[in-house]
Amino acid sequence: MCVPQIPKDKALDGVKLFVLDMDGTVYISDGLIDGSLDFIRQVQEDPDRDFIFFTNNASRVPSFYVEKLHKMGLDVDESMIVTAGDVCAEFLKVNYPNARIFLNGTPLLEENWKEKGLILVEEDPDVCVQSFDTTLTYHKLDRICHYIRNGVPFIATHMDTNCPTDYGFMPDCGAMCSLITDSTGVKPRFLGKPWKETVDMITEITGYKPEEMAFVGDRLYTDVRTGVDNGCRGFLVLTGEADMQTVAESDVVPTCIYDSLKEMKEYL
Repeated sequence: MCVPQIPKDKALDGVKLFVLDMDGTVYISDGLIDGSLDFIRQVQEDPDRDFIFFTNNASRVPSFYVEKLHKMGLDVDESMIVTAGDVCAEFLKVNYPNARIFLNGTPLLEENWKEKGLILVEEDPDVCVQSFDTTLTYHKLDRICHYIRNGVPFIATHMDTNCPTDYGFMPDCGAMCSLITDSTGVKPRFLGKPWKETVDMITEITGYKPEEMAFVGDRLYTDVRTGVDNGCRGFLVLTGEADMQTVAESDVVPTCIYDSLKEMKEYL
């Protein structure tokens, strides 16, 4: 593939909304990535620019991230944080109204979806959802495979294969879905990044048009692809999953590549 040719300073022209990934972009585990907070604060000070957080990590909910960011020195309103779990919940409301949902997800996500009015069940579901479930058990895997094998629709909150940690990576939703697909022969309908539903939700929340947005993150196949496939811009930062070897092997061409948010700040 060809490396993007847009100069780093010109790539930011006209960007009014930065849609920031979190894990691997702003922080890793409980530690801020150097310069990320400085970037965000400079955007906050610019009357012509704005930002919102979007994470595919549906194991947590916006209120959790508000507290996490507060501990790191950044105070934001819950409305400024959107997760793939939020996109999936809205998708289910529109496409499977009043459905009985079998969810493999964390207790936080389960409670969040119940608060949104979704109906979660253990038996006889109308639809099955796999999320990034850090409480996953063999029993949960067995049940979801059984239902999917018998024709129940298969939805996944997001397609990320790995989640970055301070010790490397841990299996994410996409890896869990691969196991389910290997067992059942059925591929899920993925949501979150890089799919259009994510851009639609950001537009609805913020009022910004796709051409005014830049999706910023450490993954080519989710963060960057969301931008370049949906009329936005897609900026890659090399602080998480992807490196230049990944870029060379990918069919996704970023609008621009930066070492980090710290470097992006130099071109604002």
